[in-house]
Amino acid sequence: MLTLLKVIGSVLLLVVVALFVYVQSQKVDDKPVSELTTRWAQPPSTFIDIDGMQVHIRDEGPTNAEQTIVLIHGTGASLHTWDGWVPPLSEHYRVISFDLPAFGLTGPEPENNYTIERYVDVVIKVLDARNVERATLAGNSLGGYIAWATAVLHKERVSKLVLIDASGYPYEAESVPLAFKVSQSKVAKTLLHNFLPKWLVERSVKNVYGNPESVTEDTIQRYYELTQREGNRAALAQRFVQTQPGPLASDIPDIDIPVLILWGAKDKLIPVKFAHRFHRELADSELIIFASLGHVPHEEAPQQTIEPVIDFLRGG
Repeated sequence: MLTLLKVIGSVLLLVVVALFVYVQSQKVDDKPVSELTTRWAQPPSTFIDIDGMQVHIRDEGPTNAEQTIVLIHGTGASLHTWDGWVPPLSEHYRVISFDLPAFGLTGPEPENNYTIERYVDVVIKVLDARNVERATLAGNSLGGYIAWATAVLHKERVSKLVLIDASGYPYEAESVPLAFKVSQSKVAKTLLHNFLPKWLVERSVKNVYGNPESVTEDTIQRYYELTQREGNRAALAQRFVQTQPGPLASDIPDIDIPVLILWGAKDKLIPVKFAHRFHRELADSELIIFASLGHVPHEEAPQQTIEPVIDFLRGG
């Protein structure tokens, strides 16, 4: 019996040592933004100063267009998530996209403030910096929350809304990307500090697609590299703590501008029942559900999802 216990103990020790070695081998240090700009800030990218942050932004299409549309990405993403939408939109509209604080090349907010009110404030300051009085706001997930919250708090600055699998209502997800779970666990963050195996990113991205097989290696690499931007991983944890859904949800029925709601039926992060709730509570809204798409339909199937957006902007 004693011999058996010794064998079990030796095996467990080897497992712990092997696990420790593996974790150490998969740790990736933060990278300064200067190491990432060559690949991820190609023209027309530029940086503008907002309250001490160098916000990564793109301003495309005719500056004298009758309509401006501002694209706001979700948690863990960047302005590159809109790459499939920008070319067709910018043929007729001014299109502004930018990296939110805590994400992409913009990086952390200087005061560590990630409340929904602060994110709305950043949107307004982006509009001011680009001399835009009023715009259509289109947002995915957290970006959708920021978009409709801006319409609540600054209704004079928003002409229309496009909500894509938007957050903002309290909810329980059916499936949360593994990277999100790690960033929210104090124990995991301590034990797995700077732990960033590429498979973790790949699994998390595939979790938000309706068809995981359509996730490309380039897409995984983009998410992987931009996650390493200095300060982003620490900021993500604070984002989850501070940007809570619910505080402004009671104001949603007061939004009285045209709203287009797009949703992936296979969204496991924010279930489709919330698409129907937005549609019920927003008087001037249209709902389109894509049967085969997930939480990021604009990224997963840009050609399919941009058509109703252009029709909406034209007044259809």
